[in-house]
Amino acid sequence: MTVQTLASDDIHTTASFAIRHSGVSDYRASFNDVHATLVTGDAPQLSGAVDVASLQVKNENLYGHLMSPEFFDAENHPQITFTSTGIQRGADGAVALEGDLTLRGVTQPVRATGTWSEVEADITGAPRIGIDLEAAIDRTAFGMAWNAPLAGGETVLGDDVALLVHVEFAAPAAA
Repeated sequence: MTVQTLASDDIHTTASFAIRHSGVSDYRASFNDVHATLVTGDAPQLSGAVDVASLQVKNENLYGHLMSPEFFDAENHPQITFTSTGIQRGADGAVALEGDLTLRGVTQPVRATGTWSEVEADITGAPRIGIDLEAAIDRTAFGMAWNAPLAGGETVLGDDVALLVHVEFAAPAAA
């Protein structure tokens, strides 16, 4: 298999998360500045980075709190990074990744599952790969311990966070 290094098509690449809020719903937010690199071949490798300050939320006060040391600590840790340590692809398009996620300067192993799709030629004539992934992390393992109690024993935030990443990689168009 030919080895290529592909960059993400950032217009078609997203990273988001969901966390239980007040015990009644899942709060969702996303990042605008997401970049990834995929090395293809028999032993593919994926790495990516998210600019923490690109977080999109609907409230300025909430944004400030999330950028603070109680959550992302963006001033000291401006990026979230992921580096794969193993990628297993199934014949049916299923994919499983093992890798290291670094958030707030803390690196933890994470496993993500999803789908891997390829086309030989997109609208520009270039090969394109799409990878959709889901993973779950415990935010407290990364030092995000802020919480507040609610009446009835619930807390404002759950500890489990669902991560969703959708990335498209495009090879340079043939000359």
